[in-house]
Amino acid sequence: MNQPLKLGIAGLGTVGAGLLQLLAEHGQQIGSNVGRGIEVAGVSARSRDKNRGVSLAGMEWFADAERLAVDPSIDVFIELIGGDDGIAKASVEAALKAGKHVVTANKALLARHGTALAGIAEKQRVALNFEAAVAGAIPVIKSLREALAANKVRRIYGILNGTCNYILTQMQEEHRSFADVLKEAQDRGYAEADPTFDIGGFDTAHKLTLLTSLAFGTRVAFDQVHIEGIEAVTQADIEAADDLGYRIKLLGVAQMTESGIEQRVHPAMVPKDSAVAEISGVTNCVAIDGDFCGNLLLAGAGAGAKATASAVASDIVDIARGKSPPPFGVPFSQLKPYKRAKLGQHQGAYYVRLSVYDRPGAMAGIAGRVGERGVSLESIVQRRPRGAQPGIDARPKPGSATPVILITHETTEEAMRGALAAILRDGHVAEKPQMIRIEPL
Repeated sequence: MNQPLKLGIAGLGTVGAGLLQLLAEHGQQIGSNVGRGIEVAGVSARSRDKNRGVSLAGMEWFADAERLAVDPSIDVFIELIGGDDGIAKASVEAALKAGKHVVTANKALLARHGTALAGIAEKQRVALNFEAAVAGAIPVIKSLREALAANKVRRIYGILNGTCNYILTQMQEEHRSFADVLKEAQDRGYAEADPTFDIGGFDTAHKLTLLTSLAFGTRVAFDQVHIEGIEAVTQADIEAADDLGYRIKLLGVAQMTESGIEQRVHPAMVPKDSAVAEISGVTNCVAIDGDFCGNLLLAGAGAGAKATASAVASDIVDIARGKSPPPFGVPFSQLKPYKRAKLGQHQGAYYVRLSVYDRPGAMAGIAGRVGERGVSLESIVQRRPRGAQPGIDARPKPGSATPVILITHETTEEAMRGALAAILRDGHVAEKPQMIRIEPL
């Protein structure tokens, strides 16, 4: 048997402790499978005395992660610290430059600096693996980088954040408000005390950036992602979607168009009978549309100690077997510059919820603004809350605002935004219009 592969693990939080547990339980079997032992030579974390539920016996302690990254005793540096800069970035760079293989679960770091880090890895002829950075246990990175390498990917999309999917699922199934479900998610540990990173769409955008680069062979371009979160989704939108035959999901979507690549994160209405609509709770999924493989859907646990540790371990196994493909599927020198599509040219149908003042000329004015932009309407529905009594609650008071739902035929984003801006300026609505894309799947 070859010399054992020596690991240095920086970051012993949920994932780091999960990885140590996995190696303790399955390390011997993994070693037999790959033909060499797997050993943890050193670890680093903020606190040495914290009870992590796993033994650190026989592992050298490093107070400084950057020192661990370059220590001669390790072959692979595993970065589980998190963050797009600071010690995480410094230690990964140091490890690569020292000729160490790197495994990371840090999507934020890679979304910001992935191209440069890939360049260092290629120059040093070492691996930069990040299966755990996207969708937890779902092997989407390997699928794109290896199994689907012979395909031309046309579109990739998915549910990439379990927190948002849990909130939207609970709103739909239990008819509860966004604020109420968010608090429950925080109490259960699904959402952070400051949930902005998740509900604002930024976590999904980081992951989408990596999938885009792998799917289309481009340099990572996080700053080119159009990002909308789920904060504005209301129970009224959930109910309207249900009545119209849809579910609302926060999607990350990347697709090739004639003008460039679209990268967008936003709530979307998806048909109830689609596979994506059935993905509930904290589960993640990734759909890949390739020219030879057709439409594939990968679904499973997108986060958590065991799921993420499984993905980290798969990267370690690849290195132990001597596999080190280019981080983004093609050599660094062949990564193409990212060309952003004009979002205004995006074609699709839209759901719009308006709070329209009940007064003469309001609907005529709205219809006129929509028509000026060449937007064709499939339907206009005046809604009342579920449970309202017909003939009583449905009768608006003069001058009050009434919920009105518009469903458009396929049109452009530019036309929709222009029409809604004009409607808001005209003063016919009591609040900013709510617009949600209807995503054909």
